[in-house]
Amino acid sequence: MKKAAAAVILAFLLLAPVAAADVRIAGVDTSGYPEVRLTVVAPAGTAAPQLSENGTPAAGLQAVNLGQAKSVVLAVDRSQSMAGASIRDAAAAARSFVAAKGANDQIEIVTFGHQAVTLTGFSSSAADADAALSGLGVDAREGTARWDAVVRGATALAQQGQPGRVIVVVTDGQDVSSTATFAEAVAAARSAHASVYAIGIDGPGFTPAPLRALAADTGGLFSEASSSAQLSALYASIARQLSHTWQLRYVTAARPGQGVTLSASVAGAGTATRRVSLPDTGLATLPSTPPPNLLPASAWRSSLAPVVLAGAVGALVLLACWFAAGARRGSWLRTRLAPHLGPSERPVKAKRRRQGRSFVRGVVAATEQAFANVKQFRAVQRLLTRADLPLLASELLYICLGCAVAVALVFLVAGAPAILVVLFMLAAGAAPIAYVMSKARRRMKAFDNQLPDLLITVAASLKAGHSFRHAIQAVVDEGAEPTARELRRVLTETRLGRPMDEALAEMGERIGSKNLSFVLNAVTIQRQIGGSLAGLFDVVAETVRQRQQFARKIRSLTATGRMSAYVLGGLPFLVAALISLISPAYMSPLWHSSTGHTMVAVALVMLAIGSVVLKKIVSFRG
Repeated sequence: MKKAAAAVILAFLLLAPVAAADVRIAGVDTSGYPEVRLTVVAPAGTAAPQLSENGTPAAGLQAVNLGQAKSVVLAVDRSQSMAGASIRDAAAAARSFVAAKGANDQIEIVTFGHQAVTLTGFSSSAADADAALSGLGVDAREGTARWDAVVRGATALAQQGQPGRVIVVVTDGQDVSSTATFAEAVAAARSAHASVYAIGIDGPGFTPAPLRALAADTGGLFSEASSSAQLSALYASIARQLSHTWQLRYVTAARPGQGVTLSASVAGAGTATRRVSLPDTGLATLPSTPPPNLLPASAWRSSLAPVVLAGAVGALVLLACWFAAGARRGSWLRTRLAPHLGPSERPVKAKRRRQGRSFVRGVVAATEQAFANVKQFRAVQRLLTRADLPLLASELLYICLGCAVAVALVFLVAGAPAILVVLFMLAAGAAPIAYVMSKARRRMKAFDNQLPDLLITVAASLKAGHSFRHAIQAVVDEGAEPTARELRRVLTETRLGRPMDEALAEMGERIGSKNLSFVLNAVTIQRQIGGSLAGLFDVVAETVRQRQQFARKIRSLTATGRMSAYVLGGLPFLVAALISLISPAYMSPLWHSSTGHTMVAVALVMLAIGSVVLKKIVSFRG
């Protein structure tokens, strides 16, 4: 009964000054100049305080009541000095505080003994925090890492979207094992815009001065309990204190180093005034600071500086001439080839010439010349030809770079994590190539579907007594795209003097169809050893049709496996996106920590390996 009465009296003594006071400025933080942050305590149930600077209303004032919606880090001491009733009372009082939280409040539990440990992430549900506190025990190793816990909590709060941010620290000893200092703890709390509410349990070796200074420097409150039995009353008093505590933020109009008078007023409750000095290390030092030089001043005064500058200018002029010459050579070549190209190709080339700029054409031509002998560059050009896109490989390269840079800028402006920026930049850069590959596959598939009818048409023309060239011309006149377009190109090349065998062989390489390669090999063998070409085309057409039917059957049998591969490959990304939308705090360590980045990289590598294995399982090569 005596302990209960003492707790009630202590709560009354804590709340009485708050009820009696009208308006009070609990703390001012000017470390984020030009933004100034104030913590103002006003009577419960009143409107948001109004703020003025030197008698002028504060510009862009933002007021947040800590009792409505806030993120709270509950840091509980579990060092060996808390053994016995202290740790039990501290856990019970913390569970009562969690149970009485607001519906919109999010709480994270941090404990500290010889080191600080995060037990739960931010959650609006009290179940996780209650489960963590119910199993709270004393640390087996000696030490108290109080400032590490404050820094860890402030770092977590900095990633939260709620404007109200509070750190509640409960401890009974001195800090003896933190790697962070007191100044670093204050700086971390200020950087996160968090107020620290400290509760000290009186006992041997306890020093309240650092906790009192920490609370005062961050706009919080320090409370001292003579025993752990009073913690529940102190927690309740903090909860009530937060309900009429306001965090004000605004952008000051004063210059660095000047003193300002801040006045916080509430209608019908009074006014509080405080005089503060702004830090003198802000923008005032910028005009007197010389801009950084990439080279020392002695390098510019050297006798070799004019020679180096002249050489650099000359190199730039030669590079510009090289681009211009490459552009003229490309234009000259297109002019000479234009009369010999088919009618369907000239408008596309003319349209591209009209739309292009001379400088861009010069850069593209120079890039083509620089990478002309690179194997991968030639492979990209063949892919573009196979997809029937009027682009050069260098143009596709610049398109990929432009997409990657544009997406990276968008995500950087949106404030996305660095790892997501890199991933989406790579995806955007690969998207144009993926589109070209998809179009090339669709075009090759369309050609394969038309190949049996093509062979039957050629065989019928040969049986009617026409030559092989006239048979191809019949397919060009009556066939569908893309078959007619490719054979028209073959006839155009033969008119320019190229042998028919070479033109057909290049068409097979250009299209990339295995069935067409099979047909061309059969034709080449027949032309060497003789025989009925019409009969050969009939046999080959039937063979190709049977191969296609067999491939379709295999594809239908492996449809279930392919769908399973798609689901297994896309499920991790879908789940990650959904969890990020539902509970961003839960996924925050994955995107904002080095360990999370490592886990994401390992997961992507494992997904890539699994995708390759699944593709090998369900694929078939005929």
